Amino acid sequence: MAQTYPQKPFEAPAGATEILLVRHGQSQAADPDNPFDLVDGHGDPPLSGLGQQQAHQVGERLRHETIDAIYHTKLQRTFQTAAPLIGYSDLEPQLDPGLHEVFLGDWEGGLFRKMAAEEHPAVVKMHIEGEWGHIPGAETTEELRSRTVGSVVRIHDSHPDQRVAVFVHGGVIATLLHHATGSRPFAFMGADNGSVHHLVVHGDEWQLRRFNDTSHLGGLTTEGQGLT
Repeated sequence: MAQTYPQKPFEAPAGATEILLVRHGQSQAADPDNPFDLVDGHGDPPLSGLGQQQAHQVGERLRHETIDAIYHTKLQRTFQTAAPLIGYSDLEPQLDPGLHEVFLGDWEGGLFRKMAAEEHPAVVKMHIEGEWGHIPGAETTEELRSRTVGSVVRIHDSHPDQRVAVFVHGGVIATLLHHATGSRPFAFMGADNGSVHHLVVHGDEWQLRRFNDTSHLGGLTTEGQGLT
């Protein structure tokens, strides 16, 4: 009988790190008269009621995966989203200093959402050019890319041959997937709250395996979700 050659499933190369990027659940609505509390200058809203439900569904989904480490950012919405998964595991969550959301300068505290809803010219130009720096006082796209890629490199160095859940933000996800694929800077903007994205990192080689997976959320998605 002639030898046959069946298709084989994907296997990460030896030494690679599989990174599950999870966007936090929906955060509370911005109110211009009551700005969000700030952490190191960054707006820090908690999850909304819907966001808490999304976090629960994320935990239910990932509890059935092999997870070797859990990371979150300094902003509470990522830790709150990770909390159900942390409760299912015996892992000690780790805070990464470089994965927080893009710094929005003069528009922190929730003001960015108002400016975006009103289609402020700086927001329009930001989207056209893929440049965060058009927002007054904001971090540039390259500054965001540099610090977030540096964080993923550190995680990869610490977790070869492991799978890691990393709870982050929409702007961070867009930046890391842009870096992985060589796309235009904002090609991956608009990740849904509670969505999962799968990266395989092996040295300088990054491979995107999955984008905006929301199969675990059922009807718990949000129409017109914005940034941060």
